[in-house]
Amino acid sequence: MDASVTGAPRLNAAELLARLVSFDTTSRNSNLALIAYVRDYLGAHGIPYRISTDSAGEKANIHAIVGPQSPGGIALSGHVDTVPVDGQAWSADPFTLRRSDGRLYARGSADMKGFVAACLAAVPDIKARNLARPLHLFISYDEEVGCHGAQRLLQDLDESGLKPALCVVGEPTGMQPVLAHKGKLNLRVRVRGLTGHSSEPAKGVNAVQAAGEAVAYVAAEARRLTKEGPFEDGFDPSHTTIHVGTIQGGTILNIIPERCEFNMEWRNIPGDDAAHHVERMRAFVAANIEPAMHVVDAGTGFDFAVITTMPGLSLGPDHALTAIVKQLTGSNSTGKVSYGTEGGYYQGAGIATIVCGPGHIAQAHQPDEWIAQEQLDLCDAFVRRLVDRVLA
Repeated sequence: MDASVTGAPRLNAAELLARLVSFDTTSRNSNLALIAYVRDYLGAHGIPYRISTDSAGEKANIHAIVGPQSPGGIALSGHVDTVPVDGQAWSADPFTLRRSDGRLYARGSADMKGFVAACLAAVPDIKARNLARPLHLFISYDEEVGCHGAQRLLQDLDESGLKPALCVVGEPTGMQPVLAHKGKLNLRVRVRGLTGHSSEPAKGVNAVQAAGEAVAYVAAEARRLTKEGPFEDGFDPSHTTIHVGTIQGGTILNIIPERCEFNMEWRNIPGDDAAHHVERMRAFVAANIEPAMHVVDAGTGFDFAVITTMPGLSLGPDHALTAIVKQLTGSNSTGKVSYGTEGGYYQGAGIATIVCGPGHIAQAHQPDEWIAQEQLDLCDAFVRRLVDRVLA
């Protein structure tokens, strides 16, 4: 299908971004309306694609291929879910793109619909090239809440056999190559106490106080990791981190609290195993907190549940993909970041992966989130040069 004959839409990255941000794809919502728009766009340009969905059929990934319908080649990967705008002080509608002083404002503009828009804008030109190897486009759901879409997409790659050899994840890096990021493990801890009247504390088990002892352990672990590591140069901070983010427990002051729950996370450097830290905490609780609880009531104690895990990413500085992206971006250096991406999952599936995309992480998740037009332009040129270098 020839776009010049059929009249298929030829939109620039900013025009496509305006359409993508108009869909409220906060992770709690379905993304099917946005996916339908992208499907129509790809179909108009004669680009084949595969759809994979979550178990409820309410969210979908797209895997499109420009060029030979075969494995190998390189993937450009971006998620289209966003974080909420609830409680944020936006100066205008977050789902209507607003241009001002070279900036494009909207939820998801930087993280990371800007990259997806640049990739889609390049489709007509890339299709016109005589590609020897395929360009894969990965558009995924639910990155912000656990990379569920990427994991489902990898299942679909196994089914289709159309797995790329290389991947660029376009998270906002200011168009600078990032070779590594930390992994993450989120843990929910629930404490079962024994209620009673606060005038007789020895006859109950205070779940809030028991949880407090565990939180104190977390604080001590944070200090230990800061001092002892392990460390990896290039990360800021250069070690695994640990913290408690939320805690709830108790009803009123004169009742011994029966329940308490807190959520915590580790962000581990690639060489450090977060599961080891979970077991270390379990052992501490079993040896130092639960025995006194069990003296009062054997049914009390702690329950641990891993909510999400995200693998770290680590691409070698001497890998061919590193050299290519450095050359195409004009960068003399590479970076490492403490936030996570879908890249760790792709690397774990045998796809060499790097992170490089337009915009800056400082603008992501913020009220009046924005991306500079200059960054979109740089990404637009990068995508085309990457295709010419790797796939032509």
